[in-house]
Amino acid sequence: MTQQQDIKNAVEILRKGGVILYPTDTVWGIGCDATNADAVKRVYQIKQRDDSKALICLVDSDARLQRYVRNVPDVAWQLIDSLNDAEAKPTTLILDGAINLAENLIAEDGSIGIRITQEAFSKELCFRFQKALVSTSANISGEPAAQNYCDIDPRIIEQVDYVCWTRRQEHKPHQPSSIIKLEQDGGVKIIRK
Repeated sequence: MTQQQDIKNAVEILRKGGVILYPTDTVWGIGCDATNADAVKRVYQIKQRDDSKALICLVDSDARLQRYVRNVPDVAWQLIDSLNDAEAKPTTLILDGAINLAENLIAEDGSIGIRITQEAFSKELCFRFQKALVSTSANISGEPAAQNYCDIDPRIIEQVDYVCWTRRQEHKPHQPSSIIKLEQDGGVKIIRK
């Protein structure tokens, strides 16, 4: 299967409200349409995770990011510009004022964790889907994140609607993203290095 066909298949499932397993710019992820509350609910169920713990979203561009955050602070743009280097560690920004997303995806304080992916597959997937994509590590809550496809718990594989073929054979170390919370008042808090 070609990467383009893999993306096409994944997008079809996402548009129907389905849940996918896919490789990201960090670890393997469980994904769904970030605007579909029922799909988001299924992701929480698959992970056996309390829905009071918000999930991260991936987008493909600055323009798409602005669809989901009311006011992106200047410091966020400065950070995003510094992270566009291919050598930079993927970094998720937690931003206040989430909009146009499923209610059960947004944290109690109204914030959302969002990352502009630079990795080829996930970037193209987000571009073709034309919406924010949930991206939470492919593991049962409390267990280690799946760095590679072979690390994914079979219980998760059985519950999703589509498993991407791209990068399934890969065996190399991957790490979760750094997480930085940016507040409207200019405050910066490092959640995960």
